[in-house]
Amino acid sequence: MRILLTGATGLLGNNALEQLLADGYEVTALVRDPSRVVVDISRYSGRYRFIIGDLTCIEELMSAAKGCTGIVNCAGMTDMTHKRIDDFLPINRDLCQNLLLVAQREGIETIVHVSTADTIGYGSEERAGFENCVMRAPFTRSYYALSKNEGEKVLLQWAENHSPRVVIINPGYIIGKHDVKPSSGRMLLAGWRHRVMVAPPGGKSFVGAHTVAKAVVAALRVSKSGERYLVTGETLTFKQLYELQARLGGYRQLVLELPRWLCLALGAVGNIMEKIGFRVEFTSRNIDQLLIEEHYDNRKMREELKIEAQPIEEAVREFLTDRNFI
Repeated sequence: MRILLTGATGLLGNNALEQLLADGYEVTALVRDPSRVVVDISRYSGRYRFIIGDLTCIEELMSAAKGCTGIVNCAGMTDMTHKRIDDFLPINRDLCQNLLLVAQREGIETIVHVSTADTIGYGSEERAGFENCVMRAPFTRSYYALSKNEGEKVLLQWAENHSPRVVIINPGYIIGKHDVKPSSGRMLLAGWRHRVMVAPPGGKSFVGAHTVAKAVVAALRVSKSGERYLVTGETLTFKQLYELQARLGGYRQLVLELPRWLCLALGAVGNIMEKIGFRVEFTSRNIDQLLIEEHYDNRKMREELKIEAQPIEEAVREFLTDRNFI
């Protein structure tokens, strides 16, 4: 079975490529720069090919999909400095529509699309969010989350009455090896070996990249179309995450939580800077996401995909080892 993989040069894409090959699949990856594939694929000679192309070009997608029976879409626009939702839509929504057209044309059976847990309503420690929970603020103001939600709508509306079969993975905040840019690993790098670290008061549902990659591959075998799966792990505050990293790194660090009012003030400054033309991440729509704790129930993942979440300590250790920090 040959899979068309998009987003293969990113954190999740590299891990998904590694897992697909390890599980016996053949892979065609449409990429802009093959050098950013960092997985050791030498032992899988003849079972992969990289095609240089543009994900926004449907003709190049059609060409890459020749001979494939499944699609795994790990591509995503995540740059939080973008000022408009329109900057996110070509990859996070329109690519979904194009992949459906490609699948129809080429007779592809299954599309596994990686979205985000941000499109699902988070809960509390006592009552965690699950797949049917409606997206909540502050993510209803996030251009990234809104664009990902638009992509899900395209796929789920199609799944009601058409083939190919569509399955959606909704991961939490991914941490792990092969974080080339780095992407989410920037959060860990920001605190590495600083004697004093400041952190916002909220927290995320952190999940290992290896866990998400295994869920993506397992989703190829899901028989029912239109399913969504929360692929989440442990909810930690940012303070707890930095304390975990310090312990694994063998250094001492004082982690201070920023007061909420200071975070809000920083967001207000970011809003002003954006209005006068700067591209900044610390706008209110992004800062507000760091002031809440996200709790999700991954029971469906465990029961239907048969995946157990990797301990987040292992995922952090893999990231640090990959960087030759430990």
